[in-house]
Amino acid sequence: MDLSLSAEQTAVRQLAAEFVDREVAPHAAAADRAEALDPDIVRKLGDLGFLGLTIAEADGGSGGDHLTYCLVLEELGRGDSSVRGIVSVSLGLVAKSIATHGTPEQKTRWLPGLCAGELLGSFALTEPDSGSDAAALRTQAARDGDDWLISGAKVFITNGTVADVLLLFARTGDPGPRGITAFLIPTGSAGLTRRRIHGKLGLRGQDTAELVLDRVRVPDSARLGDEGAGFQLALGALAKGRVSVAAGCVGIAQGSLNAALGYAAEREQFGRPIAGHQLVQQLLAEIAVDTAAARLLVWQAADLIDRGQPFALESSAAKLFATEAAVRAANNALQVFGGYGYIDEYPVGRYLRDARVATLYEGTSQIQQLLIGRALTGVNAFN
Repeated sequence: MDLSLSAEQTAVRQLAAEFVDREVAPHAAAADRAEALDPDIVRKLGDLGFLGLTIAEADGGSGGDHLTYCLVLEELGRGDSSVRGIVSVSLGLVAKSIATHGTPEQKTRWLPGLCAGELLGSFALTEPDSGSDAAALRTQAARDGDDWLISGAKVFITNGTVADVLLLFARTGDPGPRGITAFLIPTGSAGLTRRRIHGKLGLRGQDTAELVLDRVRVPDSARLGDEGAGFQLALGALAKGRVSVAAGCVGIAQGSLNAALGYAAEREQFGRPIAGHQLVQQLLAEIAVDTAAARLLVWQAADLIDRGQPFALESSAAKLFATEAAVRAANNALQVFGGYGYIDEYPVGRYLRDARVATLYEGTSQIQQLLIGRALTGVNAFN
């Protein structure tokens, strides 16, 4: 693996860093307190092409490779993971799935708007009774002539109340993974109710929703991919999505390191800056090593995707390590800050809260361990 970045990748990374320092990081604390992002942020992300990365220009995207995509998500994670989540879901899970599996008509209808930030997508898989066991989902889609009638409930859905289109998974056949189909559902559809979830521990600026569908009617042309192929479509999207979550967590770890280094150089105790104390240096060293190791795992997975090589094992490894590393990094940074780290004047408390949920969604740390174990041994421990 070549660890050097191209001139174009370096330029995009710098563009993202400048955008974060100007438009994201200064507003992160206010968004966290208000539990709401500035709605203009989506348009700004679209204007810079960040919502169209890896999507072909012919489909309305801005092109680029997956490593460039991860570089941008790292910077967004450093600024505010709630903003990073918009890109990970609308682009990473929804637009990329449409680009891969969509019909020409579906691509024309959705991709230009999603890539420009004029539309937002939401990935509706998780249900109240099926999180890690997504193949057990209960939302039903029943044939009604040339249409489908969809009824059920979804929960913890990012962008749920602000999205224009749902990539939603429903049961169209027998129990189990082979009976699930994917649909693209406009959020203005009759029978769809959306409610925002408040009071989250972290990602407080990010829109997270509960969805209820009561005989929502969509034509068969809204089906994404083949009937019964929805679960495999979801797994494919999530395998790449784990890399984007991991990249955002590298950003959290790097932000934690930056904040801790700055504070340790300024804060004096016992007559000198705390950066000169051995145990503080130990904390800083642990953060730095975790950040570097997580970054390399993300870059490895992204490089495999770009070269068209199998990447599922490396995706799970990156997600497992980077999310747990981000929690450790933010916790160590909070320790460097002491009592000041416990108030939201400084970012490390928010980093810790935002990092914690990353070990849960898009496959918990325990699920990643089982996926890695299965890849190593050939033995399935899921059942």
